[in-house]
Amino acid sequence: MLGAFMALAGLATPGARQAEAQTASKTEKAPAKLKSIKILATGGTIAGAGTAGGYGYKAGSFKVEDLIKAVPNMDKLARLGGEQVANIGSQDMNDEVWLKLAKRANQVLDEAGTNGIVITHGTDTLEETSYFLHLVLKSEKPVVMVGSMRPATATSADGPANLYDAVAAATDDNARGRGVMVVLNDEIHSARNVIKTNTTSLQTFESPMRGPLGFVHTGKIDWFERMNKRHTSQSEFSVDNLQALPRVDIIYAHSNMSVDLIQAAIDRGAKGIVVAGVGDGNMSKAALDLLAAAVKRGVVVVRASRVESGIVLRNNEVDDDKMGFVASAELNPPKSRVLLQLALTKTTNPKDVQRMFNEY
Repeated sequence: MLGAFMALAGLATPGARQAEAQTASKTEKAPAKLKSIKILATGGTIAGAGTAGGYGYKAGSFKVEDLIKAVPNMDKLARLGGEQVANIGSQDMNDEVWLKLAKRANQVLDEAGTNGIVITHGTDTLEETSYFLHLVLKSEKPVVMVGSMRPATATSADGPANLYDAVAAATDDNARGRGVMVVLNDEIHSARNVIKTNTTSLQTFESPMRGPLGFVHTGKIDWFERMNKRHTSQSEFSVDNLQALPRVDIIYAHSNMSVDLIQAAIDRGAKGIVVAGVGDGNMSKAALDLLAAAVKRGVVVVRASRVESGIVLRNNEVDDDKMGFVASAELNPPKSRVLLQLALTKTTNPKDVQRMFNEY
């Protein structure tokens, strides 16, 4: 692996460069019996570069071709192709890139010669992008999101192993029909459930409520139960005719909570508001009153929780029926925002939106 890391850092020895060339040659001559996997790259830490001993780095420094060449033996798993859809840090991920990525992914998945796709992405907003794709991609073929916690030039970069495992998962027959998956640190998670739980740890991605979909290690996979919620080909959402997504803001609840930010969101044209509430999605009386008034003006309000795990129950502590609110159930505030954006492309009726939160 050392030669792969040095190649990404631009420090490859002649022997390493020769090995790299041989790897590239093998990739081009991969046996036809291997499945065809397309890697769509968006940047992130997995393509980042920095000093070997430094903490900081620049995301999206390397292109998808560099990442593919840097992983030994990945060409033995599948016939690989790469495409650079974006090259940004995921803190800069936005609706425009989401729509571009989703439309391109649907096109690639629709190609008869493609058996699945892997999408490289920064970890900061990976849980949001993966859930968005989980709701709008229209294929049973495997889709695997992958990133890393350390840049490609780090002393012990985790990106190559994660990418290898992501490709392995995408080629596995049992990956079909599971929706969008996230692979990091030897675990496979559903995009619906996974969240980032630690700022820097390699074991940052977890699914607190339901656990992982499976484990993967050096390409060997053990699968667990499938998701029982609607997604991908069973989803009612589509990006085909979407040029933009409705504005939805997240408001964080806390002690001595002011309503100024809620009012600002309403004044700036938010079509939906997600509250990262305390406990079971609760908030101050002033906030409840203002949001109830906003509902009467057509704003859709979702109660989620700032707590890492648990279910926001409908009509528990807050009278959702009376106030016209939606309860997020298992979905955390970022994922609630994703689903609400798509729900608002269909309806502004809180009862219909609640049905969507129950089904997805």
